[in-house]
Amino acid sequence: MRLFVALDLDEEVRHRIAVYLQGLAGFAPDARWARAESLHVTLKFIGEQPDAELPRLQDALATIQAKPVSLAVRGHGFFPTARTPRVFWLGIDAGEELPKLAAQVDMTLAVLKIPREEHAFTPHLTLARSGSAAPRVRREGGSGAKFERLQKQLAAMAASDFGTMTAREFFLYRSQLTPGGSRYSKLAGFPLRG
Repeated sequence: MRLFVALDLDEEVRHRIAVYLQGLAGFAPDARWARAESLHVTLKFIGEQPDAELPRLQDALATIQAKPVSLAVRGHGFFPTARTPRVFWLGIDAGEELPKLAAQVDMTLAVLKIPREEHAFTPHLTLARSGSAAPRVRREGGSGAKFERLQKQLAAMAASDFGTMTAREFFLYRSQLTPGGSRYSKLAGFPLRG
């Protein structure tokens, strides 16, 4: 099973993002766009695990004690940079609770031999990917060209703000890769108590 740990989005925030996606997808038709119902704030990507490990992972995650997480979804950007965009994302503004929760999940799972994160936690929502990042495609401008019209449209628009929410639970998800994109299902939820 391919697994990850994440926060879910409130329906109101998700709806606002869905409307935004509908308005923008036509400006980068060759990109792979996320479905609004699949959006989540990833805390930790676990990767492939045998089915037999699921109870141990759930037991470990159940030991985490953290406060509810308040966050705002606003702003946008591109990874790795706006000049060489491969991923279009929305920003997450949050207090110290969010990185603390991500660090706690990372440390808790490290005890089960899940590799620790190598990069700093950067909360975001991935909206679209350019697809192939092969050197030949980049030389021809393929990856950046996919987002060129989108970048021009975003520059002409007002700053985006999708609202605020408080997450009172985090989840262990399963990711199933399909020809139509990844499908996510919640396997277990863990409360956040203040």
